[in-house]
Amino acid sequence: MLLRQQQRLVISSSPTIFMASKHLLKPTTPTLPLKLSLSSPVTISAFPLKPNSRILPISLKTSALPFTSQSNVPRPVYSVNPEGTGNFSTRLSILKKKLEVIGFDTEMLKPGQYSHLTCPKCEGGNSMEKSLSLFITLDGDNAQWLCHRAKCGWRGGIRAFVDGRSSNGSLNPIIKMKPKRELTEKGLGLEPLCSELVAYFGERMISKETLARNCVMQKTYGNQVQSTIAFTYRRNGVLVSCKYRDVNKNFWQEKDTEKIFYGVDDIKEASDIIIVEGEIDKLSMEEAGFYNCVSVPDGAPPSVSTKALVSEEEDTKYQYLWNCKEYLEKASRIILATDGDAPGRALAEELARRLGRERCWRVKWPKKNEGQHFKDANEVLMYVGPDVLKEVIENAELYPIQGLFNFSNYFNEVDAYYYHSHGFELGVSTGWRGLDGLYNVVPGELTVVTGVPNSGKSEWIDALLCNINRSVGWKFALCSMENKAKEKGSSVGRGLYHERSKGVREHARKLLEKHIKKPFFNTRYGQSIERMNVEEFELGKKWLSETFYLIRSENESLPNIKWVLDLGKAAVLRHGIRGLVIDPYNELDHQRSPSQTETEYVSQILTMIKRFAQHHSCHVWFVAHPRQLHNWDGAPPNMYDISGSAHFINKCDNGIVIHRNRNPEAGPIDQVQVCVRKVRNKVIGTIGDAFLSYNRATGVYTDIDGTSRE
Repeated sequence: MLLRQQQRLVISSSPTIFMASKHLLKPTTPTLPLKLSLSSPVTISAFPLKPNSRILPISLKTSALPFTSQSNVPRPVYSVNPEGTGNFSTRLSILKKKLEVIGFDTEMLKPGQYSHLTCPKCEGGNSMEKSLSLFITLDGDNAQWLCHRAKCGWRGGIRAFVDGRSSNGSLNPIIKMKPKRELTEKGLGLEPLCSELVAYFGERMISKETLARNCVMQKTYGNQVQSTIAFTYRRNGVLVSCKYRDVNKNFWQEKDTEKIFYGVDDIKEASDIIIVEGEIDKLSMEEAGFYNCVSVPDGAPPSVSTKALVSEEEDTKYQYLWNCKEYLEKASRIILATDGDAPGRALAEELARRLGRERCWRVKWPKKNEGQHFKDANEVLMYVGPDVLKEVIENAELYPIQGLFNFSNYFNEVDAYYYHSHGFELGVSTGWRGLDGLYNVVPGELTVVTGVPNSGKSEWIDALLCNINRSVGWKFALCSMENKAKEKGSSVGRGLYHERSKGVREHARKLLEKHIKKPFFNTRYGQSIERMNVEEFELGKKWLSETFYLIRSENESLPNIKWVLDLGKAAVLRHGIRGLVIDPYNELDHQRSPSQTETEYVSQILTMIKRFAQHHSCHVWFVAHPRQLHNWDGAPPNMYDISGSAHFINKCDNGIVIHRNRNPEAGPIDQVQVCVRKVRNKVIGTIGDAFLSYNRATGVYTDIDGTSRE
């Protein structure tokens, strides 16, 4: 035949996709044999300008990931073969040599067939099963493989004349599996421990029996006077590696050996595992009665890595975890007993990241003296004995998981609550005897205040703040948009400033009148009460400056809730405020995404406010107007009448309706009804109504009997 059997070429009118089967590749579309002339060499490309086939042989497809061609540049197929590439046997021989470098046994491999082999990566696990499927193309140029063990899943590809690439098309280097050395005690020159080293371990409270059980040996180098300790790493009783330690506490290991835990045979089938940082700590655990303990082979890192976890192949520092994962996967509880210094804590964190924090515990080493803790297991064993070391392990604590806590983590707060250590556990008095039985102010809570227009919601909150400042000295931040006059477009800068500051001066007047209990002006609203004098006015200004901080947007745009809370946080940190007023809701910027409903938006901003209050131990009063009430009969509105969402009452800690009597026949015009409609915490109040009297001249609220608690 013209191209010989191994160089068959077919062509069709549409792109041809080859599907893999058990024995050969079959085209999915009818094909026509290609006729070539012998008169001159003809080069025919078997590939289109753009690769259109990303189909992996069906038995190699996993996780629905597409297969990418080994080369983005189309490779021509020659009718007359160029030197060095056309010889089938040469191509196949080079491919097999590359596979042998990786670790494959190529003796039985044949082109066009699937071969089942032992995976060089996982070696078939404990059962040594032939879990890897390898396929060589008919032309002997390309090999693809996949390990079907769930714990491995290694896959890759290689070509005879092109650098190997992974099956997803990225330019990864060929993974060269270095052959592991086969070690023997005789080959390493290991000897039983001499009496001097046995005595050395005895000083560290490690018995001769424990040393013998763990095959601790020694090695002498040349004319070395004192022998070196040899910790033998074994798996299934077979020597895998060896780590050495001299009298100066220098460590080194045998090269080209597999990284495993020290004492890995002791955790076979163990549901509880203890991991320590050094071999002597592992021996110390045995002296305390814990045999289910292993030591890491490479010590601790200086700090926790800031990078994301990498793949198994790249995680070289912690390769021993991957090599022993069959043992670790069976464990439901892993106690991390690493050293108590910074590197030891970093090692615990790196182990927990890989093993899963949810099944990790950590030890708390006991105090050595007033200013120090014991560093590791051997120190505890040497200084306070095996019983204390056993107690340390038995009292291991759950490894912390972000967002998951135990009540014991908060016992300090519970104690402070019980003993009234903070001083505000039962809330701060409102200053009105009739209201204190219903509502008190607690740091970290959210109170939503509503009421029909002109009911005095803002006036009542101002009076409440004055009372709280007078009794406990709290400071406040005020975001009161209704006390900010609307700009009227003054043409000169001074006039514009005058209009902008009008709201501030009006708010200052109201607060000063409530604080000094005298009117600001001698006008009709002041009636016959004497106006505050200059001295009182100046002292009042000082009080304003020390008590209130203003959150104001000085441009034409409306502030959003995040902007307000960010400034509230700044006021907490800079000025130590304990209360924040946001008045009212409808004056904020409420832009939201088209896909978000108003109910969802209200829920979101209320959650933000509550988190702010709780995080900064700051009480927040949030004023929200009710929707337009049709056929209103003059009765107080309900909290569910608030415009926007029922979340206002559902998510707040306290809900209050302020209502002013407008009917002379129903009672005094100056009577204000404070309707407490929700109190989440029964310790500080309950649902009910309180009645206050409002003095129009001074803005002061008093209990209905004419008294006010100072």
